[in-house]
Amino acid sequence: MRVRVEGDSMRPALLPGDWLLVRRGGTVHPGDLVVARLPDDPERLIVKRAQYRGADGWWLESDNQRASGRRDSWDFGPVSEIVGRVVFRYWPLLRRAR
Repeated sequence: MRVRVEGDSMRPALLPGDWLLVRRGGTVHPGDLVVARLPDDPERLIVKRAQYRGADGWWLESDNQRASGRRDSWDFGPVSEIVGRVVFRYWPLLRRAR
């Protein structure tokens, strides 16, 4: 599946407007970038870094904890359903230094 990044919560790894290829299912390891459903709004997808798997699910964190509007496991706790693992960023092909 394809996912477009919005917001600054995953800077510097991902920037708004980046497009990602995501593999549904598959094995997730700590440190992987994953796509999950926002627990209180399951229609919305979020891109986060998987930190560790506990008894209640994966602890997901933003790379940029200071981002405006950031939401991760510090706000909603562990996530039991991971939609998929990010395979790679395919757009833009090249990034300009910012």
